Amino acid sequence: MDKRRESDDSMKLLAFDTSSHALSVAILEGQTLLAETKVTVKKNHSVSLMPTIDFLMAKVGWKPSDLERIVVAEGPGSYTGLRVAVATAKTLAYALKIDLVGVSSLYALTQVGFDGLIVPLMDARRNNVYVGFYENDRSVEPDHHASFEEVLEQLQGQENLAFVGEVEAFRDQIEAALPQAKIIPSLPSAEWIGLAGQDLPAVDVEAFVPRYLKRVEAEENWLKNNSESNPADYIKRV
Repeated sequence: MDKRRESDDSMKLLAFDTSSHALSVAILEGQTLLAETKVTVKKNHSVSLMPTIDFLMAKVGWKPSDLERIVVAEGPGSYTGLRVAVATAKTLAYALKIDLVGVSSLYALTQVGFDGLIVPLMDARRNNVYVGFYENDRSVEPDHHASFEEVLEQLQGQENLAFVGEVEAFRDQIEAALPQAKIIPSLPSAEWIGLAGQDLPAVDVEAFVPRYLKRVEAEENWLKNNSESNPADYIKRV
């Protein structure tokens, strides 16, 4: 699906992704990218996100009231990064009374110009990953959390594929198990999620939450140690 052909030629849109160590912010008018920045320095996104947005808005000469839609990478990814992005997106959408849309953080990694099965990865530690499967610009299997061994086993026999995103930590395993696979490190593209988010239905701003795809470690440990208790009690305790 070519998002550039289908998108509204006049919609003024702000898109951003803080789900990983990289920060990506883009401003689009319809299918036209007006400004974009990617910052890969490992700093607190809660400090740098709004100044980056303000800088780009000033560069294109827009006021906040000019915006018509916010598109945010909704997860999976860093718990802190996702909370920063979603809280900022909800605040802007609510204050400006404009649409809010969430797009997969894994999809944001897939703009690599590869014709075949694209497998975006985000490192979830302990040889686990957040992983998606995309082909022809569409998800062919829901994003999920998995051990990397399971991912490699699932892809056995697949000839035309590329691993993208946070791939360096898994390069040796990929080359050993799937030597035919391409390995293409990539950073999130706010432009890409902005294009994808133009035609998606807006979400309920108040109800919108990150898509973590995995419980935080503290919650997993509590549930493991309180297996006979009501899981809802965990919320009360934290």
